[in-house]
Amino acid sequence: MDLSHISNTKKFFSLAFYAVFFSLLSFSAFSEEHAAADSSKVSATEQHVEEADEDISEVILHHIADSHEWHFFGHVYIPLPVILWTDNGLKTFLSNKFGHNDHGTEILDLEGTKLVNYHGKYYYPSDVKSANGTFITYDAEGGVLNKKPLDISITKNVVSLLISVTILLIVFIGVANSYKKREGKAPKGMQSLLEPIILFVRDDIAKPQLGHKYRGFMPYLLTIFFFVWLNNLLGLVPFFPGGANVTGNIAVTMMLALCTFVLTTVNGNRNYWGHVFTPHVPWWLYPLMIPVEIVGLIVKPVALMIRLFANITAGHILILSLISLIFILKSVFVAGIAIPFVLFISVIELVVGFIQAFIFTILSALFIGMAVEEHVEH
Repeated sequence: MDLSHISNTKKFFSLAFYAVFFSLLSFSAFSEEHAAADSSKVSATEQHVEEADEDISEVILHHIADSHEWHFFGHVYIPLPVILWTDNGLKTFLSNKFGHNDHGTEILDLEGTKLVNYHGKYYYPSDVKSANGTFITYDAEGGVLNKKPLDISITKNVVSLLISVTILLIVFIGVANSYKKREGKAPKGMQSLLEPIILFVRDDIAKPQLGHKYRGFMPYLLTIFFFVWLNNLLGLVPFFPGGANVTGNIAVTMMLALCTFVLTTVNGNRNYWGHVFTPHVPWWLYPLMIPVEIVGLIVKPVALMIRLFANITAGHILILSLISLIFILKSVFVAGIAIPFVLFISVIELVVGFIQAFIFTILSALFIGMAVEEHVEH
């Protein structure tokens, strides 16, 4: 009797259990760390529950935000270099030099330069404390008015980005060398694993959108597809080297969209720019249509940027919200409902990670294809 399906089922549920376990561990460990940093007489666990009751959204947003340290579990973390260009020049130090107080209640003295750490960002302190005990001044809407130095630190997202780039370089340089050594032979090893995906990008994304000009843009399309896909997957792993929210950072998605915009603009032919500045409408509509076309050029990369950022961020927030229900309702029985939902959403996020990489790549190919399309007489 073939019992392989039972074995596979056990493996699946084992992997699912550990995935959810590490997700819970990551979330609860962060919450404990955040609570311990606050100067209070309440214990870390009790304070975490109070924070969850009062404003769980703040904890979740803090959890998916960038950070000056890479947290593992409990009080185990890797401090990262903080690099600030201040009024007194360049200042560098490790993030743990002044402890973990990020509430803006302590002034940090960097050889004459005074700063405060407020929610992971460094500001010049106010002369006096505000009503809530911080050296931060707020406007009517609660925004921070303090000036801050230029922050060029190596944060968690930067380290994660460097890790993903290193992985891609190692993998694809190896695959390229395999193609050179095994020219005309059947693919083998990593080459055989990635070749179907490479052909998918070529045959289902590049060729339909770019036609015979696809070859010149294949390196960019392959890079953007695998970069977005890999970082989407790393963002779902709650422990090192995952745990960073790279593609959920709007600065990263903005730069990716900007690359597509620059390629589109630089490669735009006469036909493309003709549609912008001499649209096929009566001449007296030009004052209306030309601004509309120009706005359209800008809206395309903006939509590309926001789509990736919003979808990835929403997935992380949803998973953390479901996990936080256990702490908010203070009942272990809630885990019986929350954890299956977390597992379900996590599996969907694996699919979403691929779909978002596909959408970003195919829209980039579409925008570039519209710019290089030859004029056809009708």
